[in-house]
Amino acid sequence: MKNQVIAYFVEAEWFHNQHMPTLEEYMPIALVTSAYPMLANTSFVGMGDVATEVAFEWLFSDPKMVKASAIVYRLMDDIVSHKFEQKRGHVASAVECYMTQHGATEEEAVRVFNKQITNAWKAINEECLYPTTVPMPLLVRLLNLAPVINVVYKTEDGYTPVINLLFFYKRLSLCMDSSLFTF
Repeated sequence: MKNQVIAYFVEAEWFHNQHMPTLEEYMPIALVTSAYPMLANTSFVGMGDVATEVAFEWLFSDPKMVKASAIVYRLMDDIVSHKFEQKRGHVASAVECYMTQHGATEEEAVRVFNKQITNAWKAINEECLYPTTVPMPLLVRLLNLAPVINVVYKTEDGYTPVINLLFFYKRLSLCMDSSLFTF
């Protein structure tokens, strides 16, 4: 959680200072703000005896499987949401960073990132084929989290509009007269 907050702060500084990070600056921070490492961590909670202290130490060591999953999350998110996020005022995405750093088009950046996503999926699968000392149920848990991104960000940003809709309904319910709901 601490790393997450620090990474959000760095992104806020970039945005406030209108700093365009290089891809090498951006990715380590963006992998944290993808929230996948925190999601992986919290997914171990409640798994009983299989989630040992050794398993959490492995998780905190930035293992290949977690890093590869975070790459999938972050790049798929950035590919489909960067235009919308720039319109509403957001820190630069991997797409903008790559385009600026390499003088590339959006299509070229997306092509490069799709290759990185494919390689990340290979790394995720490799980690399951050649397991570590971490019990397989924990690896399966992490493996099952990764495909969620395909549902959320395959062709469009399926996360932000839903969150905005939830906030809208919450604000709406706060504004409505509660007496309307009595029967």
